[in-house]
Amino acid sequence: MEILETALASGTKVIDGETAFKLHDTFGFPLDLTADVCRERDVTVDEVGFETAMNRQREQARAAGKFKMAQGLEYSGAPTVFHGYEQLTQESAKVLALYVDGTQVPAVKAGDSAVIVLDNTPFYAESGGQVGDAGELRNASCLVDVEDTLKIQADVFGHHGQVLEGEIKVGDQFTAKVNVERRSRTIRHHSATHLMHSALREALGTHVAQKGSLVNDTALRFDFSHFGKMTDEEIAQVEVRVNEKIREGIALKEHRNVPIAEAQKMGATALFGEKYGEFVRVIEFDADYSMELCGGTHVANTSQIGFFKILGES
Repeated sequence: MEILETALASGTKVIDGETAFKLHDTFGFPLDLTADVCRERDVTVDEVGFETAMNRQREQARAAGKFKMAQGLEYSGAPTVFHGYEQLTQESAKVLALYVDGTQVPAVKAGDSAVIVLDNTPFYAESGGQVGDAGELRNASCLVDVEDTLKIQADVFGHHGQVLEGEIKVGDQFTAKVNVERRSRTIRHHSATHLMHSALREALGTHVAQKGSLVNDTALRFDFSHFGKMTDEEIAQVEVRVNEKIREGIALKEHRNVPIAEAQKMGATALFGEKYGEFVRVIEFDADYSMELCGGTHVANTSQIGFFKILGES
């Protein structure tokens, strides 16, 4: 009631959908009750905005459910070989396993959804904050729309998709093709995350450490440790610094299979307590500016990012 009264006291004639959804989702205050209170004050509720927020939550819940499903699948076959750093299309990708509703099956017909394990793939599987790739699997008789890619095990990728045409069977060969536009937008956000991390450490201090992130094709979210809210001046400083690095056109330097001790000597930053193996991958945008341990995909040059803007901080 306090949140609703505050919104009504502003003099607005329409309660926005996000506020109505927060009341419903966080505090269990039903939409129809919000509408009743507002009606008494000659105020309406943005029900379209409410539905938009509700649908967004459903999508997040669905994604979380897929993640749990991928983690729970039993698989004892060969690993998936990832080629997605170099190429976005993989010829002759062989189906090693198929799952429907968590159960391993020999075949999946058109109209059904499945998790597909391939021996080789260009699809990046969700990891380190970066979302999984989408795209398609296609051969002469079958087409699969891949909606997401998640890890079943550390080296086994599950391609979540729907069979649109034909029937897919274990042993079938496909051409696996990543959605190029979605990948391109995602890598711009991922590389911008690295630049922002360094800019935050410059602006706020070296105590700043990444504590989590979400990198997809629409935006990036960056969680970090700090002892206070950023000021408008600090936010502007970070924006300016990142955009300077974008305009410099810094080429990516990628170091693969680096011994962890050597990576530490190079000055690479390790992120939020992740578990690293004996050998790591180092992503560098100017050795004096940004060098991090990272398994994600990135732009070849910072100029490809285009422009960087902080939309909000909390």
